This record gives sequence, structure tokens and C-alpha cells, in this order.
Amino acid sequence: MEFVLRAFSNGMDGVFLGGCRLNECNYITHGNYHALSMVLLFKKIMERIGLNPERIKIEFMSGAEANIFVETVNGFVRKVKELGPLGQAEGISEAQLKFKLEAISRLVPYIRLVERERLRMPLGSEDSYHKFFSSDEFERLFNETIGDKLAISQIISLLREKPLPTAEMAKSLGLTPSEVSKHLNTSSRQGLVRYDESQKCFALA
Repeated sequence: MEFVLRAFSNGMDGVFLGGCRLNECNYITHGNYHALSMVLLFKKIMERIGLNPERIKIEFMSGAEANIFVETVNGFVRKVKELGPLGQAEGISEAQLKFKLEAISRLVPYIRLVERERLRMPLGSEDSYHKFFSSDEFERLFNETIGDKLAISQIISLLREKPLPTAEMAKSLGLTPSEVSKHLNTSSRQGLVRYDESQKCFALA
């Protein structure tokens, strides 16, 4: 995930990953399964921060299928060109994009742990992975773990710049005031933020 984030942070408009076919790898690390899991999870994260998840793609093929590789990559390049520049096409400013990607980067070690402990599937078919990552169960697990942490990470980043009221944070993050209040209450219990009565807004503790 660090490499994908680095690519987007350096201005790439799309990221393509190619791997050997599932169950046909010469090694026993099952890295292609882990890559598939990472990509499907990252698509959800991109969707959560307002980026088009079609900007990342993974395909499996053998080393002898050069024609499939060329066709797949060319198709992806055309798709990315249709989508337009990263962030700009989604109505996100350069500063906002940097802010959002940095918030994810800070959570990568935690996301890796959650993926391994809570979201990792038994080896199976590619379809079974897609089915799980589009299920209500995954949505619930994502919100309980990564979704909430990502929102809190962004809130802390905003408050590093200056104290802010709930409504302004909600507007910046694309969340409802009640959602921001929930995350602020959690952060307050953890000793991360405090309410400044004099300024009628929240600040870092």
C-alpha cells in the first residue's frame, strides 16, 4: 500500500498492478492473493476520501501472455485518461488531496494489521474476494476499524493547523456534524482533543 500511496502522492493519475495467475505462482508466499486483498481494500479507502476507485487496477496473467498484458495496460491507460487528473477530476484541490493521502499514509501500519487480523480471507477464487469486499459484512468491519480511524486521523490533521468548530470540520471532511461529533467524543476520551470554551471550538489536547 505504501507504494500505491507514493505513486498517487507523486502525481500519478492511476496505478496498475500485474501478478501471476492465482494458484499458479512459482512461490509459496501467496503474494498475489495479498495484493488482491490490498487493492480491493484500497479501492474502498479511495471511495471514502472522494477519489475514483477505478484509478487502481489489478490483473493476473502468466509471463507468456504478453498480448493480454499489452491490451490490459492500454485499456487501463485509456480509462485513466477518461477519468482525468487525480483529485482535480473529483473536485478535490491539490492541498486537499495531499491532506487526504497523508492521513492514509499515517494509518498504513494500522491498516496492515487490521487487514491481516480482521479482513484477510482464506485462499479462494478471485470472485470470492470481490464478493466479500462488496458485502455488508465488509462494510461493517471497514467502518468499525479503518473508516473511523481515517476520519479521526483527518480531524487531528485539521486541528494541528488551528482550532476549529464542528461544522467547519464536517464541511472540510465531507462528513455530517453528527459524524464529526462522534469522532470528537472518541478522540476526547482518548485524550487527543479538547473543547476550548473561550473559542467555542475544538483543539488538540
